[in-house]
Order: sequence, then structure tokens, then C-alpha cells
Amino acid sequence: MKSILIAALLCFGINASAKTPNILFILADDQSWSGTSVRMKADEPSSASREFHTPNLEKLAAQGMVFSQAYAAHCKCECSRAAIQMGRTTTTLNAPDKNARNWSAPVTDSIVNTLKKADRSYKAAHFGKWQWFHTPESMGYDASDGITMNEDGDTTDPEDPKQSFGITRRAKSFMDTQVKSGHPFYLQLSYYAVHNQPQALASTLKKYAGMDTGKGGKGDRAVMAAMTEDFDTCIGEVLKKLDELHIAENTIVIYTSDNGGRTNILNGGKGDLGEGGIREPLIVRGPGIKGGTRCDTPVTSYDIMATVLDFASPGFVLPKGVEGGSWKQLLLSGGKEPVKRSIDRFVWHQAVEVEHPQSAIRKGDYKLLYFWDTMEGLLFDLKNDLGETRDIAKQKTDIAAKLQVELKAHVRAGLGEQAFAALERGEVQGEPMRPGKGPGKGKGKGKGPPKP
Repeated sequence: MKSILIAALLCFGINASAKTPNILFILADDQSWSGTSVRMKADEPSSASREFHTPNLEKLAAQGMVFSQAYAAHCKCECSRAAIQMGRTTTTLNAPDKNARNWSAPVTDSIVNTLKKADRSYKAAHFGKWQWFHTPESMGYDASDGITMNEDGDTTDPEDPKQSFGITRRAKSFMDTQVKSGHPFYLQLSYYAVHNQPQALASTLKKYAGMDTGKGGKGDRAVMAAMTEDFDTCIGEVLKKLDELHIAENTIVIYTSDNGGRTNILNGGKGDLGEGGIREPLIVRGPGIKGGTRCDTPVTSYDIMATVLDFASPGFVLPKGVEGGSWKQLLLSGGKEPVKRSIDRFVWHQAVEVEHPQSAIRKGDYKLLYFWDTMEGLLFDLKNDLGETRDIAKQKTDIAAKLQVELKAHVRAGLGEQAFAALERGEVQGEPMRPGKGPGKGKGKGKGPPKP
């Protein structure tokens, strides 16, 4: 009888453990909405690349859900990565630029520290680009590459361009260790690809030797294509490892980018708040998620924290101030269930390293792009104007006015009275803003937003 009881308890323990999901989060660097061969919007051919080949991402998409309206929390690397770790907008976190040091939330509230509070059995690792002054260890990671920057990705090893293959090896070793020790894991792979400067295996580059760089091309388009393929190969190796370890069926895989980039259809690119700078690829696979599904619901990267916790420990109370919402029900319902957040809007703020300091808000199908130097707001209906070519602020004055008030209130609450007053005076970090040349103009498609 005793032996039967022990066997039953062991069986129960194994089954309970099997229900605790692993999390594999793959973060690309500067990959645009159309930077893969996966069509992000089913009816929009320009939402995929004809030049870049990503067969492993195509396979992942066939096994999971593809999002057409996924947004980065910011249009630049550092701020976006901070928002992901902390589950809130960059303004609420008071991390509006890479020099921000006075975050409004403690690192003890990070995604991994919170996950470990919910379930102490989790082990976590971060390999690749980090980009912040807080250490990965302070945010709960048991293993990492430390505080790393863009330049760390540029290697002299011809067998490990952009460190993609080294990151992959470390990832596979970490997963091996956790499976053998019986720990569920959270693994974030922050690849340096596809950030400039491009690097690729010589053997891969040969495939693209005849690529046409187009007018004004610098000759590195072929290297970019080869780097993207190398990156995709590494993703394939990581996913294959999940199969080899027999944990693929119990692992949630999230693939996205830290910010957007130039495309043939979206306005703007990295560094500004046009759709090109903030809309990004997103694919999610996992238990209960039907393969080959598509979702048009807008989501954002600071939702990842709430999503991970909802899968790993349903009902666990998130830290105060978290603004992201869980995708769990959205994913399990085939894209039908809504995402519930503490705020029903997306807000972005970019006041440095850009010609026109700007903020943006999206609520429903409408997006307001506001320029602090010219004090002008452009309103776009993204449902009917994906490329942000038609400013309708004068036709929809009530909507534009309400969104502007809401946007400013959000920025003010996050950055504080002093910083907000400086913006209103036309100052950024104590320096006068450069004279504007009219409404801000992104460079996507070589046009940018229209004048109001």
C-alpha cells in the first residue's frame, strides 16, 4: 500500500511539473515589420520580405499565431528592452531614453523576479544584448552574458558572425542543464542580429552574391540578407533542441523584435514614432495555441510580462504599476478574446536623437502623432491608412483633441512635472529643441507623414 502511495505521489509530481511551462523568448534587434519571409498581415504582400529567407520562422508561424498589429514599447533599443523587463510603458517607467537612471519601479519587480516569486522552481537566463546599467542578475537571471552593448555583437570570429551561433550554443546548454535538473525555465535570447553592422557566414553570403542593392545601395544588402538567414538558422537550432529534449509541447515560444525599421509600406523607421519605427514582427507558439492562426488585435511588447505570468502562474498578482495585459486568452481562443490592460491605450515618447521631439498614442483604430517643437498633432486611421498618408486631424477634431489631452496626461504622469514643463517650453534635457521644419517627417518610403 505504501509503495502504491509513493508511486501515485511521484506520478502526481511528474504531471504537475509537466504543466509548468518553459518560456523561450527570442528577441531580434532592429528587425522591421517586413524583415522576415513570414507575411505579418495576411492580405498585405509588403508585410514580408522577398529578399530575406527565414524558413524556420515560417515553420514557427505555421505552428503558432502571427500578429499583424504587434508594437514595440519604443522605437529604440534600450527603452524598448526596459519596458519588456518591467511590463510598463517607457514613460510610466521613467525610462524615456538610454540615459535614464531614475526608474520609477524597482528591479525586484522585473519579469523574472516576479516569475520566481510566483514559482521558485523557475531558472532563468539571458544571453546576448542587454544594453542597460542594471545587471541581468539584479533582474533575476541565473545565467547571462552580463551587461553587453551593440559593439559586443560585432565579432572577429568568422564562424560566429554577430555572436548568433555562440548565443545559440549557450542557450542549448542552458536548456540541457535545466531539463536534467528538473527545473522549468525562462530563457531570453537577445540576438544582436539584425542590427548594423551586418555580419554573416561566408558560406551564407555566397548565396546572395548577385543581389541587386538598388539605387544608392551601399553593397551591404547581401550581407543583411545573409545575416538574417544565419539568424534564422540559429532559431531553427534552438527550436530543434526543444524537440530533442522532448519539451517543445510544454514550451511557450515568443518571437519578436525590440523595435521596427524601414519598410516599403509603413511610414518612418527606427528612431521615430511612425508605424515603421514601432510596428514589429510577432509570432507565438505554445500549448493550446492553434497552428497557422492569425490575429489582428493590437498588442505591445510590454504585455509579455503579464502573458508569461498568466501562463506560468495563473492568478498571481502582478506588481503595482504593470500596464501590460496577458495574451493568454487571446492566444487560446484563436485571436477572438480581448486583451485586458490597466490602460486602454498605447503610448510612446521619443524626445531625443530625432529631428522633431515627439509622442504618440493609439486608441482603437486611431493614432495621434504629436510634435513638441511645432505643437502639432497628426491623426491617422490605421484601419484604413496603414501607411499614415492621410492626416485627418481637421476632419476629426474631437478625436484629435481628446487623444492629445490623454497623451499629454500620460507623459506628464510618467515623466513628472519638471520634465513635462520643459517639453511644453520646447526644451529636452535642459537644451532648447532645434527649430522644427514643420511636422516631423519619418523616412520610411522616403516620404514621411503628410503636412496637416
